[in-house]
Amino acid sequence: MQVPAAAEHVRVARDVLSTYRFQTIEGGTAIEREPIGVCGLITPWNWPLYQITAKVAPAIAVGCTVVLKPSELSPLSALLFAQVVHDAGLPPGVFNLVNGSGHEVGAAMAEHPDIDMISITGSNRAGALVAQAAAPTVKRVGQELGGKSPNILLPDADFANAVPLGVMAAFRNVGQSCSAPTRMIVPKDRLAEVESLAAATANAIIVGDPQSPETVLGPIANEAQFNRVQALIEAGLNEGAKLVCGGPGRVAGLEKGFYARPTVFSEVDTAMRIAQEEIFGPVLCIIAYETIDEAVAIANDTVYGLGAHVQSQDLDLARAVASRIRAGQVHLNYPAWNPMAPFGGYKRSGNGREYGVFGLEEYLETKAIVGFGGLPDNSART
Repeated sequence: MQVPAAAEHVRVARDVLSTYRFQTIEGGTAIEREPIGVCGLITPWNWPLYQITAKVAPAIAVGCTVVLKPSELSPLSALLFAQVVHDAGLPPGVFNLVNGSGHEVGAAMAEHPDIDMISITGSNRAGALVAQAAAPTVKRVGQELGGKSPNILLPDADFANAVPLGVMAAFRNVGQSCSAPTRMIVPKDRLAEVESLAAATANAIIVGDPQSPETVLGPIANEAQFNRVQALIEAGLNEGAKLVCGGPGRVAGLEKGFYARPTVFSEVDTAMRIAQEEIFGPVLCIIAYETIDEAVAIANDTVYGLGAHVQSQDLDLARAVASRIRAGQVHLNYPAWNPMAPFGGYKRSGNGREYGVFGLEEYLETKAIVGFGGLPDNSART
């Protein structure tokens, strides 16, 4: 999935650039969009190549130079990308790669006076530290951070279709996606049906060696993340959530490696940790509602606002509900991925947008040249 999706970001940047107007005239004023300058790009381990091209391609397209710091937990795809850039003949100095940890290299980039902008995709903790380090130089900081995305199944949804698709969307990339819809919000009178459908879907998932063609989910990416997932599953049990399937520990027969069990909780209260914290693993929370207003309130009851989903056979109703959700991107009825659609968060999910035209404009400054059309006849000439 990494390679074709990463290539799409390059294609989109190229296509947007081919028609983008860097100068427009409004009255006698020219509005010019100029490259911001040197951009420090900090990318995460969960979608490493995909996140690299989402930043590098638009930044270079508009004329910026970049310094990329990939996650120290996934550096190899960045090295391969650097080789591709070199082989493509990009002029020396336009693309620069520096490997290292966040607290050393990332902090140095954020506070450096000659870096004009920082764009980071990562955890809320990392985003806050980068913003603090960047503050003394008053540089632009773009942040795509955590998420706890809701998936509202409205009463008229096709549950037999929507629930399995929702489980698999939540577990994509072993649940290690910031926009994964990990809170399934369903009508209270359909709760037992949803639990049965979710359990059947999760229990059918084959977890194992990622090199096996039968495998659906591989291991969690690293030990620290595996331990966090396990701790939050335990927290769900301790706080009284109903375990529908899965649970703590490794998958049976896979005692070596960070193989987490696909886990579904039900009867989840919004105050529980598993309903509020980003787990970043194959864990789904099912939360019941009685009215649509309550469903929207539950969806918005989080510090995050990155992604959201709404399922309904009534498109007008789905649109109305989507407009009330405080999130940067809302998906109706599991649409295909659109690399032109702006992506970014409300609230603590960050600021700024990536992808398409909005992603290109993140790396531009705006300049107004007033009087561009010439002096009016009654202008004072002094």
